[in-house]
Amino acid sequence: MATVKKKINKKGVVYRVDWYTPEGRRKRKDFDLKKDAEAWKGAIDLAKRENRYDEVFDVKKENPVTFNELADRYQENFQNQRAFQTLKRYFLLNLREHFGDHQLSQITYFDLETYRNRRQATPTRAGKPRTPATVNREMTLMRHMLNKAVEWGMLTASPLDRGKRLMLQENNHRLRFLTEDEIGRLISASAPHLAPIIEVAIHTGMRRGELLGLKWEQIRHGFIYLTETKTGKPRQIPVNDRVARVFKELRKKHQMKSPYVFLGPDGVRLHGVKRSFENACRRAGIEGFRFHDLRHTFASHLVMNNVSLKAVQELLGHSDLKMTMRYAHLSQAHLKEAVGALNKLAEPGKDQKKNECRKSVHQ
Repeated sequence: MATVKKKINKKGVVYRVDWYTPEGRRKRKDFDLKKDAEAWKGAIDLAKRENRYDEVFDVKKENPVTFNELADRYQENFQNQRAFQTLKRYFLLNLREHFGDHQLSQITYFDLETYRNRRQATPTRAGKPRTPATVNREMTLMRHMLNKAVEWGMLTASPLDRGKRLMLQENNHRLRFLTEDEIGRLISASAPHLAPIIEVAIHTGMRRGELLGLKWEQIRHGFIYLTETKTGKPRQIPVNDRVARVFKELRKKHQMKSPYVFLGPDGVRLHGVKRSFENACRRAGIEGFRFHDLRHTFASHLVMNNVSLKAVQELLGHSDLKMTMRYAHLSQAHLKEAVGALNKLAEPGKDQKKNECRKSVHQ
């Protein structure tokens, strides 16, 4: 039922009508006169009792659209995205299985919260605990789908707008990088097709997808030109002497038979190196290390060699310097330099010596 409350704002005294629509959205409207507010309240209460809410307040009735219908349209519009071919396709299958024949208008915030908690408690295919980051990516997809449903006229309002964000707290502070000794051991323990990939990763900070999709035409004039990046923004990475030698050796080995730089033992473009990388880490005695940590290794050694965080940000392609700040603690040089700027301030006895010098001159 609607309520009327007396309020005081900058304009003076007003009478506010507060009510909820059938879709659960809160509405408020202010009136100068109490009788007008009471009349509006009465119209709302009568409309609800007689189920004429849409007629009185011009509220559109929900279409009996199912989640599967939304999923079909969503897939049709977004299936060409790079991410759709991997994670999004997998997440969409999970969402279809759970919400498939449900009408969109009947999916509540409680249903979505329950689904999130269930996904969090469900182990991965490998039997490992599901990370908060994975659950959050799935809920992000659901939010996007429901928002598009509103834009496409399939839903009046997203149920996710009726409560707090359903994102779990993520632990993004993991920072594992290789020492010089570990780098040498890992490269020595790697298969012939994997070793050059690891070397280039450590010297450029490129992501796995960027490396495996790298073409010879992208390497020119001493730079690697990346156009298809995670952030969607192109970036250029300088080629140092070691990377230049690796590229020269690969050109000689493969005789430029493929447009791609990194090839498998069969001479065909690589699409994944997970198993060979895990085997190399095991042989090298390196534990708790992922391929993405090669990118951390690149950034960490740059910072420890006094390269500025701004330069590291540009090389990594971070859109926000906050992402690069995780490496700040590795360099003490910038802290010493900052404090060193105060060396000339108020040295002990400095002012006293100046005054003594002045007195001696006057005498």
